[in-house]
Amino acid sequence: MTNSNSPRGLTRRQLLSRSAAAGAGFVVGVGFVAAPNAAWAKEMVALKPETFATLVQMARDIYPHDRIADENYVIAVKGYDTTEAAPAIEAGIASLDAAARGQGFASYIDTGWERDRVDILRGMEDSAFFQQIRGGLVTGLYNQKAVWPIFGYEGASYEQGGYIDRGFNDINWL
Repeated sequence: MTNSNSPRGLTRRQLLSRSAAAGAGFVVGVGFVAAPNAAWAKEMVALKPETFATLVQMARDIYPHDRIADENYVIAVKGYDTTEAAPAIEAGIASLDAAARGQGFASYIDTGWERDRVDILRGMEDSAFFQQIRGGLVTGLYNQKAVWPIFGYEGASYEQGGYIDRGFNDINWL
């Protein structure tokens, strides 16, 4: 447990009390981001906590899946929290905030208006920043073994002799 005066951030008790007070969205503290309704927290390396929280919400809005936990989206975007990537990500999130009618993209996270967030993202979908995040999410999110069962994917079959002898023809979702 850390001291509340510690540069590392909040104590567990402070995190829980602030999480309860926040109600919805992300709790952003000194050097970390946490979701009040989830059991994860992420310490930042190079990105501002607010930027990382917005990046996680952006990922969820680009590839929305109600059955995938926020933790999996955090894992998918944590690769952008590096000193090399941080300047481009901070600039990209700043442009996302600017596109949010001067209110900032995070204000739409707090209000929960998904349609407004998606409209903002559609407006910038041709940008290099958006394409970088979208492209990274394809592998960052869907290559996680934890999400495979949600989509009915059993994983690679080559270790078990291939698909032909393992139910290749048992497709029941068509």
